[in-house]
Amino acid sequence: MAVASLLSACSPPGMLNALDRGYGSSGAGRVASAVAFGTHGQTLDVWRPVDNVTTLRPVVIFWYGGGWVNGTRQDYGFAARAFASKGFVVVVPDYRKVPDIHFPAMLQDGAEAVRWTRDNVAKFGGDPARIAFAGHSAGAYTVAMLTLDRRWLKAEGVDPRIVKAAVGLCGPYDFYPFTGRAIEAMSLWPRPMETQPINFVRPDAPPMLLVTATKDTQVRPRNAINLAAALKKVGAPVVLRDYQGLTHEQVVMALSRPFRGKGPVLADSVAFIQGALSRSVSPEPAK
Repeated sequence: MAVASLLSACSPPGMLNALDRGYGSSGAGRVASAVAFGTHGQTLDVWRPVDNVTTLRPVVIFWYGGGWVNGTRQDYGFAARAFASKGFVVVVPDYRKVPDIHFPAMLQDGAEAVRWTRDNVAKFGGDPARIAFAGHSAGAYTVAMLTLDRRWLKAEGVDPRIVKAAVGLCGPYDFYPFTGRAIEAMSLWPRPMETQPINFVRPDAPPMLLVTATKDTQVRPRNAINLAAALKKVGAPVVLRDYQGLTHEQVVMALSRPFRGKGPVLADSVAFIQGALSRSVSPEPAK
């Protein structure tokens, strides 16, 4: 009864995280919690494999979704455990939410998290020269914008070349005119085209894996399809993966151990990042 009451008080990602944690040891653990970063009271968690390896590991910064309105870093331990279990040091930052902020504050918070990672991740066994971005939904939007539009990282004194690979899971990249939650998050910006990742494609972009799903009714597959086509047109390294039969939520759920059988989201993401870090020209997802 106590467990049921606890779960009923959780958000859906929080419930998923509790289920994932209940599967026992994942070979990964949180090594830092609620670490302060940035200039607006943001905090982040750091996860890593549980072993005695002393060499620096590649790094994944993971941004969660929630329509720019919801989400906390604590609820996405399942995603952090997933990547950390595959050999990465994982940083999961929080960011400020609508209605307290609007574009571009979420990107400024994201860029501050990248700066913190560059400056501090080696203390936790991470290699600041091998940083990849990953995120779901609104988090994938941050991934795409920080990867493609150089100004946000530059504003924090970070070389945009710091990102070696980017994985966007069901992200919005080409969504103007605004509808739904994007209206409040984006519409106060006077130049709406500057909010769209598709307008910042460039041939020297880092390798990107863009994931969508045929049953995603929240962020339509055309977002990933259109951005992938635009990147290919300019010669940038990009892979598009469309998961048949999955919904928007099921794509991120597939990172967790209870639902990993829904699709090879983790395997594909890890293979892509590892390929990019090994300097493959166009790393392909696992089959």
